[in-house]
Amino acid sequence: MREIVLDTETTGLDPAAGHRIVEVGCIELVNHIATGRHFHAYVNPDRDMPTGAFEIHGLSTEFLAAHPTFDLIAERFLEFIGDAPLVIHNAEFDMRFINAELSRLGWPAIPMTRAVDTVRMARTKFPGAQASLDALCRRFGVDM
Repeated sequence: MREIVLDTETTGLDPAAGHRIVEVGCIELVNHIATGRHFHAYVNPDRDMPTGAFEIHGLSTEFLAAHPTFDLIAERFLEFIGDAPLVIHNAEFDMRFINAELSRLGWPAIPMTRAVDTVRMARTKFPGAQASLDALCRRFGVDM
């Protein structure tokens, strides 16, 4: 069984407000084991980087200006993920941004049904506990 673990970084919280993807990273799993295949791209958002977003991920407008815009990485990204399920922490957030970028290109959206949301899984498994990646790493003793 092939799965893709996926994460994005963005310029903000809402693609409808003009925020864009600035980084996308994926690793391939087969039978829940990393294969060593991955996809990673920094993305020029073609806009400024708000201070709050920069404080989270450290990607500056100047750094990103040297990287391709989403339209130049979209085909390689879609080829890499193929039709595999997408394992995403807070899937709704990442999927909204990915689909907003695809919409800008006139391409079809990726159905939310392809996403396995690990935030939902954590909240179901540990009701009332923190579900952030940091909290889960602490819970399971994962070295951050």
